[in-house]
Amino acid sequence: MSPSIPKTQKAVVFETNGGPLEYKDIDVPTPKPNELLINVKYSGVCHTDLHAWKGDWPLDTKLPLVGGHEGAGVVVGMGSNVTGWEIGDYAGIKWLNGSCMNCEYCQKGAEPNCAKADLSGYLHDGSFQQYATADAIQAAKIPKSADLAKAAPILCAGVTVYKALKTADLQAGEWVCISGAGGGLGSLAVQYAKAMGYRVIGIDGGADKGEFVKKLGAEAFIDFTKEKDIVKAVQDATDGGPHGAINVSVSPAAIDQSVQYLRPLGVSVLVGLPAGAKVSASVFDSVVKSIQIRASYVGNRRDTTEALDFFARGLVDCPIKIVGLSELPEVFKLMEEGKILGRMVLDTSK
Repeated sequence: MSPSIPKTQKAVVFETNGGPLEYKDIDVPTPKPNELLINVKYSGVCHTDLHAWKGDWPLDTKLPLVGGHEGAGVVVGMGSNVTGWEIGDYAGIKWLNGSCMNCEYCQKGAEPNCAKADLSGYLHDGSFQQYATADAIQAAKIPKSADLAKAAPILCAGVTVYKALKTADLQAGEWVCISGAGGGLGSLAVQYAKAMGYRVIGIDGGADKGEFVKKLGAEAFIDFTKEKDIVKAVQDATDGGPHGAINVSVSPAAIDQSVQYLRPLGVSVLVGLPAGAKVSASVFDSVVKSIQIRASYVGNRRDTTEALDFFARGLVDCPIKIVGLSELPEVFKLMEEGKILGRMVLDTSK
């Protein structure tokens, strides 16, 4: 039997970029023929959600908007064309809500790069609500054994850093440096890197984050609030520099430093998206050291399956703090102040 679906629900909505974040009743959406209706139990909060609210990226959001793109919940309805799903399945709402599946990029497995990509919590109302729709092809299948609260951040943060580590194309035993290692993305990047056989050095600010990052598996930690020469400190700790760098920090300075501290043949992967930031790299040094700068967006369906598999097998744990959906404004404030360890997760029932 299909579960009873209410006509209205609680959600956090904003009418204008940077405007009030209103916790209020709205209508429950009706799924299109290709969509699932998911009863969202938990939603992670990503830095991208903050950008969507502020409107400081060069891509306009829909307005009004329900943000969020790390939603984990239960399938309670589906459109007439949906196959491969059943009522009661655990499902995840990702940043990529849907794509055309026919263009050059979709055919290559690069669906996030599709010109017609539909983005949850940006162009499509997302997971900061109790019921949300998701394209049945792109929605993530979450194992029934999973803790939905901890699975939620895997759907963006986990997939994103896992894809970035794949993009770095390192070998087991090589060093990788994670900037912003104590945050939501970084804490997962440390664990995925460790599970993939890499040696990890983390960069972040504060002794508490240093202890946190080392508990997650990092061998070394650099506190940027105390260390005067970050480049030298990283190179000394890794005997000449890491082989790869994953830039999940939103600090432009940290991104520039990543190119400098890499050893020859090193790869710097751009992930974090500080508004208006640019990479500054010495052409001479980059050529002589044969440094590579690569960019990694979010993962595709295969990357999502693999990232969830690491999580389901207990190789990656998501350090979270659960608060109510109504507390989103305070979460954004803490995020701006850099005071969050791990990932904040919203319980949609509160």
